[in-house]
Amino acid sequence: MSQVNLLPPEIRQKQALRRLTTLVAGVGAAVIALIVVFYFFQGMRLSDAKDELAQQQQANAQLQTQIDELQPFAALQAELAIKQQLVDTLYLNEISWASVLLDVSRVIPDQSYLTNLTGQITAPTGSQIGETAPVPGVVTSMIGSVSFAGVALETETIASWLTRLEQVRGWVNPWVNNAAENGAFSRIYTFDGGLDLTLDAATPRGRGEGQRT
Repeated sequence: MSQVNLLPPEIRQKQALRRLTTLVAGVGAAVIALIVVFYFFQGMRLSDAKDELAQQQQANAQLQTQIDELQPFAALQAELAIKQQLVDTLYLNEISWASVLLDVSRVIPDQSYLTNLTGQITAPTGSQIGETAPVPGVVTSMIGSVSFAGVALETETIASWLTRLEQVRGWVNPWVNNAAENGAFSRIYTFDGGLDLTLDAATPRGRGEGQRT
């Protein structure tokens, strides 16, 4: 059974327009509601972000206050480090001359004696400052030398003296400059010479052991 709309066309158009207007108004209201909800949540997020920023700024201010309070101690620590480095530098290449004399007394042959013994230390180089203790088996630079003069019976005694000098730790390159017989067939020789000192001959603090790195 078919239905027949007896309303005039003008009325039908007005009804269709009214429905369309209502639909558009509803969609617009929904969009506006979504926008309001969106801005509401964005406002809440912005408020939370502002609160977190304020808290972080307050924490940063407290940390800065603590840093300012500790700054004098940091300056003192830096000054102490500089002074410690200076002290360590002053002791670099230190030689115990008492130990040198003791070693000489141990190695000098019975048929000889010294008339003079002098030693000198080379000033530390820039590369040595801040170095750690030397590695065993690695050749180290020379840090000083020892010069000597003496009297010996027979040239073999002088040769034995040179051989024994190399047996002392840190003593290298022993040599004799001159060896002259005091009188014809006297077999008594006056000699002079020297040797080099390596870092192994230095005291523990002279080698940098125990220094802070």
